[in-house]
Amino acid sequence: MNKITRRRFSAPAALALLSAVVLSGCQSIADFGYSGSGNAVGSSASGEAYLAAIRREHGLQPLKSDPKLEKAAAQQAAYMADASKMTHRTGWRKDFATRMRQNGVQGAAAENVARGYMEPSRVFQMWMNSKGHRRNMLDPRFAHYGLSSAKDGSGQKYWALVLGR
Repeated sequence: MNKITRRRFSAPAALALLSAVVLSGCQSIADFGYSGSGNAVGSSASGEAYLAAIRREHGLQPLKSDPKLEKAAAQQAAYMADASKMTHRTGWRKDFATRMRQNGVQGAAAENVARGYMEPSRVFQMWMNSKGHRRNMLDPRFAHYGLSSAKDGSGQKYWALVLGR
């Protein structure tokens, strides 16, 4: 007979586990190309302010919004909302690199995605607490960004931050 044991998690451990579940980070050289029907919302002033503050705090220049990266972020957020899943792929065998290339993004680029009912402050806090996401946001090669979110049918929010030169 097998003995079943229960494990209790502390609040910080549970938060870390939850963060790992709702976040996914990726670095790549790439391009974008999806125009889904998700309810995409462009970069908010608060998102830009959080990103600028994070970079300044680490001795880096703030990033500038870029229309190509904004479009790529909006496409990714909309795709995830349409599919109700968090991913770096946008179906039809389109990975991050393909999407970046299709949107005319050249050089190094990175993408952070997240899912959850949260405000930009919480998204950026979670990304900063994740090694890969933090590395993306603090990469000195990047000078531009695009940020977007979209909601699926149940109101779940999907976030995409695309960083590039």
